[in-house]
Amino acid sequence: MFLINVVFGFWLLCVPTSLRLVSGVEIVKSHPRDNIWHEKTDHHDQLFIVNKDIAPDGFQRSTVLAGRTPQDASFPGPLIAGRKGDRFTINVTDLLTDPTMDRSTSIHWHGLSQKTTNYADGVAFVSQCPIATNHSFLYDFGVPDQAGTLWYHSHLSVQYGDGLRGPIVIYDPEDPHQDLYDVDDESTIITIADWFHLTSLQLLAALVVPNADATLINGNGRYVGGPDTPLTVINVEHGKRYRFRLIDMSFDAFHGFSIDNHNLTIIEVDGINTLPHTVNFIEIYPAQRYSFVLNANRPISNYRIRALSNTGVGAQNFTNGVNSAILRYVGAPEEEPQTSQPLSSDVMIFREGDLHPLENPGAPGNPYPGGADLVLNFTLGFDAEMVLFSMNGVVFESPTVPVLLQILSGAHHAQDLLPKGGVHTLPPNKVIEINFFGGDAPAGPHPFHLHGHAFDVVRTSDSSEYNFKNPVRRDTTLVAMKNQTTIRFVTDNAGPWFLHCHIDLHLSLGLAVVLAEDTRDTKKDDMIPADWKGLCPIYNSLTPSQLP
Repeated sequence: MFLINVVFGFWLLCVPTSLRLVSGVEIVKSHPRDNIWHEKTDHHDQLFIVNKDIAPDGFQRSTVLAGRTPQDASFPGPLIAGRKGDRFTINVTDLLTDPTMDRSTSIHWHGLSQKTTNYADGVAFVSQCPIATNHSFLYDFGVPDQAGTLWYHSHLSVQYGDGLRGPIVIYDPEDPHQDLYDVDDESTIITIADWFHLTSLQLLAALVVPNADATLINGNGRYVGGPDTPLTVINVEHGKRYRFRLIDMSFDAFHGFSIDNHNLTIIEVDGINTLPHTVNFIEIYPAQRYSFVLNANRPISNYRIRALSNTGVGAQNFTNGVNSAILRYVGAPEEEPQTSQPLSSDVMIFREGDLHPLENPGAPGNPYPGGADLVLNFTLGFDAEMVLFSMNGVVFESPTVPVLLQILSGAHHAQDLLPKGGVHTLPPNKVIEINFFGGDAPAGPHPFHLHGHAFDVVRTSDSSEYNFKNPVRRDTTLVAMKNQTTIRFVTDNAGPWFLHCHIDLHLSLGLAVVLAEDTRDTKKDDMIPADWKGLCPIYNSLTPSQLP
């Protein structure tokens, strides 16, 4: 009762008369290979969230999409680009009307640490209330010390499965890998997504593992028995080296990615530069990203780009062009590839532990298991009868009051924060070690993402060995049934941060916790704008007919 009264009083004092209206924008696009970088470092942008009928695989359905105008909304959404040190103000306007899908929304900027701007992290009921339809919210955040390949997506319920996802690239003018490639621009972004003909709410209601109808590469694909829709074509010029930025925006499936007859030299993982590591096959899971260098030194021709889904359409391999796109050399005929995959003996697959950070390698803390200031153990569980996931026996259920608002209203201890058992408080400036035990949680491996941090994976899901010297550093790693994964990070970013499985149905079925970091300094470190304070009263005033 105390928490409710405090929250109510907080809102009476803070609610503005209206939310910020849509304003004019100046869109700044920058790429490191342009001869001149824009000196302006403030990027003012708009995203309109709308319903739109599209047929990316030949099957038309209603979707939830983002666009810089309501008319140009697309899948994937428009690229948001800038450079290290820039600031972004992005006004998100909700114009959703289709009652078969969620009509409110929120946007998470995946991979950005949001230091001192936890309120802009975009997680419904953790860092904000959702944006109600016919309203807007201005996300305002900086990227003072980050660069790399990121993405944005809805973080309300299972909404991003209906299409609300797009790429972010933060370029580094002083990229330590820049001598390895010649081209790095919008044309070298590759997005992978599973695609479904049912809405995400229908998939959630079915309570079964969904089967992807299609794999979309840069928004195009085919489904089994469907028309021969055009496949995405990525053009390269013989003799040039390309930095491709691979983003898995999938809702459920993971993919085996390759490009026929070409090696892929990985130089970045989840926004972290790595020592170059050459492979010809990448197994990529929802929310993970890799930059790789491709040397276009093969005979001028068409080569198949492959992204084989582990569910649904993946059973058809690459028949009739499913699960694929085209790498086309300038001068090659406009036809589909006739190339083949390498023999199994020639496949170069990497383990996650094969990757090592280029800069500042080494996990924080002491170089042995448990050598941290605080050790947390999370065991994944599954209730087959209720079809619910859990962590340490607790099924995460979103609170009605965002965790950040609870903290700002005076709740600083785990026992005072909702949902009960779903929030863990962490002290500031300490080394945290988290042991994930896969337990009996099915439908994995589970790609776990921590908001607000990159972390060192000192024990990967496919190994019993520890690496404290130069473990892979990233923001999304795997947790497998019956196996253990261990990560470490430092609590240098005050606020509540979501830790969850990025298979979106699993998140909605309870596979998540909130790590509330340095709760006493959150109010001081995160200055909340007036627009944020208006989100909850507006959302809470919605009638049942305006939901979902």
